[in-house]
Amino acid sequence: MQYQHNFNPTISDEDVFNEIIDEKEHIGYYNLPFSDTSAYKEYARNVKQSNIVVIGIGGSTLGTYAIYKFLKHSRKLEKKLFFLETTDPIDIKSKIETIDLEDTLFIVISKSGTTVETVAIFKYINSLVKCDKNNTVVVTESDSKLQAFADTNEMQSFEIPKNVGGRFSVFSAVGLLPLAIVGINIDELLDGAKKIHDDFFAKKDFYKRILKKARFLVEYKYSFNINVVFSYSSRLEGFNKWYIQLWGESLGKVDINGTRQGLTPIGIIGPIDQHSFLQLIVEGRRDKTVTVIKVDNFDNDLKIPDVQLAGLEDLDYLNSIAFSDLINKQADATIESINNLKDIPCDVITIDGVCESAIAALMYEYELLTSLCAKFMYIDAYNQPGVEAGKIILKKKLQ
Repeated sequence: MQYQHNFNPTISDEDVFNEIIDEKEHIGYYNLPFSDTSAYKEYARNVKQSNIVVIGIGGSTLGTYAIYKFLKHSRKLEKKLFFLETTDPIDIKSKIETIDLEDTLFIVISKSGTTVETVAIFKYINSLVKCDKNNTVVVTESDSKLQAFADTNEMQSFEIPKNVGGRFSVFSAVGLLPLAIVGINIDELLDGAKKIHDDFFAKKDFYKRILKKARFLVEYKYSFNINVVFSYSSRLEGFNKWYIQLWGESLGKVDINGTRQGLTPIGIIGPIDQHSFLQLIVEGRRDKTVTVIKVDNFDNDLKIPDVQLAGLEDLDYLNSIAFSDLINKQADATIESINNLKDIPCDVITIDGVCESAIAALMYEYELLTSLCAKFMYIDAYNQPGVEAGKIILKKKLQ
């Protein structure tokens, strides 16, 4: 008798954890929180330029932008960080016009070293200013063509490990180098990620919480295929973009049985999208889970002034309320309204404050969540054949 099947049994939490332990030996992002940061800090101390321009796309920029966007208004940063990541000519030109290129350090980031968008933008920059070892640094794989270019031109370079995918690379040189240069405390960043790492691998409360969430998302993926991250701070706009790439590129795959898998990521900002997308969540199809992200301490004392406006006296209850309290009460109201319906899966993440460790902990948690979901779905979280196919077609068209 011969027997074949194309279904998988539900994998146990213990089996998933053991697979993650095994994977940790050859997937590099897990151990990035323990990286030595001394080389990045040493280089950063010697940077004289006032403007730092990162040239890259996708995983080469989104994580760094997420952290910079979250922290920049709470830190007195002496240097400004810019990102050139699209081939949109209007975007390129408008950004370049605001930057003094003679007072700029260019950080060229490409894991493969042959990313079309990155090389195209770098070529354009070279037509405007002489890029040499004094104003350009390269972040790439050790044997890439971009590394060969850096060697030929005696440019400083930093390595992206081969076993670290671009969308998981924020705690490598990809993110740590530019963030250190502009003055963000990269050791505190890694401390935040390390705390999540240690809690998970020591099987503390966080381990149970994240496994339960991953299992639910996968086991109910046909009922709730859309995963909405509702971030109650405009500072988390960059995190939302990073999450969308991480989730989409990691989980949109064909599994071991040839079945198409995927969870659709959506990132929205509160309270802005309370006045739009929330309507779809509340009265639309029940195909969405919601994760609300709150900031406990905004480190900001801005208040609504005690002002009376003729005709608007009924709204005087707003007077003297701190804006940070207002936005958190708006988040709480949204959470309560969703929970009252009892048929929309919703969880809440409250991060401690606007600091390096908080944003890093959140990002490392989502990296772990992505890996766990991939295990439950029987897919490879770390390749991207769908993206690669488009790259091959593009190169043929351009050639």
